[in-house]
Amino acid sequence: MPERRTGSSGHGRRRRLSFERLAGLAVTAAALAASAPLVAQPDWEALEPEILEHFQAIVQRDSTSPPLVPPGGEKEVVDYLRTVLESEGIPVKIFALEENRPNLVARLEGSGKKQPLLVMAHTDTVNVDPAKWTAAGPFSAERKDGHIYGRGTVDDKDNVVAGLMILLELKRQQVPLDRDVIFLAEAGEEGNTHVGIAFMVEQHWSEIEAEYAIAEGGSVLRSGGEISFASVQTLEKLPFRIELVARGVAGHGSVPLQSNPVARLSKAVAKIADWPSPMRLNETTSAYFQRMAELVEARDPEAAERYRSVLDPERIAEADEHFREHEPHHASMLRTSLSPTILDAGYRINVIPSEARASVDTRALPDEEIESFLDQVRAVIDDDAVEVSLGQRATRPGSGDARLNTEAFEVIERMVARHYDTATLPSMSTGATDMAFLRARGIQSYGIGPVRDVEDGPKGFGAHSDQERILEEELYRFVRFHYDVVVELAAAR
Repeated sequence: MPERRTGSSGHGRRRRLSFERLAGLAVTAAALAASAPLVAQPDWEALEPEILEHFQAIVQRDSTSPPLVPPGGEKEVVDYLRTVLESEGIPVKIFALEENRPNLVARLEGSGKKQPLLVMAHTDTVNVDPAKWTAAGPFSAERKDGHIYGRGTVDDKDNVVAGLMILLELKRQQVPLDRDVIFLAEAGEEGNTHVGIAFMVEQHWSEIEAEYAIAEGGSVLRSGGEISFASVQTLEKLPFRIELVARGVAGHGSVPLQSNPVARLSKAVAKIADWPSPMRLNETTSAYFQRMAELVEARDPEAAERYRSVLDPERIAEADEHFREHEPHHASMLRTSLSPTILDAGYRINVIPSEARASVDTRALPDEEIESFLDQVRAVIDDDAVEVSLGQRATRPGSGDARLNTEAFEVIERMVARHYDTATLPSMSTGATDMAFLRARGIQSYGIGPVRDVEDGPKGFGAHSDQERILEEELYRFVRFHYDVVVELAAAR
């Protein structure tokens, strides 16, 4: 059932999208509704057992990326999807750089009046430690307390089953289309893009080329059982690996040396961890903080003013100081971030090593000039004995953002209001998704997701966490929402 919308009030500034802007979007949405297709809705309640059957089937297939043990990989999930789609007369193509790591493309053809719409989801998951899993098992798809448990339930097999059901129901309902609807079930999103999206973009672009793409990266946030807002990813930071290497003279541990590489490296790491790197906004983050201020105004005016101050160059540092301590996610949205994650030094307690290394997880703003940023890091460290360079990492290409004044964003916003009765916030992901490859090629790409309880994170449930689960009723609602987004964008009018 729809949740009650959080109250808000408007505060206009020239730099901000105001409620007048939101009203303009509402008018546009109303105009779109007037020309909306007349499409019969599937019987979603009757379809819930089928959605559950497909979802459990793909969660129960271990598609860890890379596979821990043979056969692993994504092939079992892709084989299942192929069987289901082809049994209903939907043609399927398989593209694989590695035999056990295939990508599936299925297409329903439209009239060609509009350019295609791509629905994308990845079939692989990250690893899991079974010893830390308290439910029946990471690949059990166990139903318990209103949840479905399993690796991939929210990253990203919820989107996989939504894509599958969208094609099945478009075909069954014989929905006339103005756009081709393409479903890409891709491999290797979790750090192995060479077998997945990079392979498809570089070698099979014509199979997935589209005007718009809908994929993972967003969510509907719920706190205390009440929906707060929906985030739609329109932009993402780009991952890099910065390597720090300190060198000096090796020696006996009984004689302290000022050139000790471990000490030099430790100081360097501490400096960049404490460094507030430069902040800057873009269209997505400006709209995000403006809308966040409007959402919380009624219940927390102090927080609203803090979000609003982000848009003021003279006050942004004050807001950032609060964010860095209390809302680190928001602090990361404002800058290229640096998180030291790996230290490698020494091999005996009584030996001062001649070398010490650190790796820093760096998430760059989309327009960051990375070589120039490295120079800034060197200046902060200010130690010629510490070398700063880029390390190897499966990075995403630089990409533009997805615009907020498109038909796709307006439709997503309208469907969020219809299904979740809440406001939509465009967001820049601090993580990374494969949409960066699409945006780099000009596809306007938007990330969506189901309801997520903010309380789940501290409990150890979530994407890449020790455990993973999704609310069963919210899986069904997400499929309905996703289907309606596709129908609104692709169905003939």
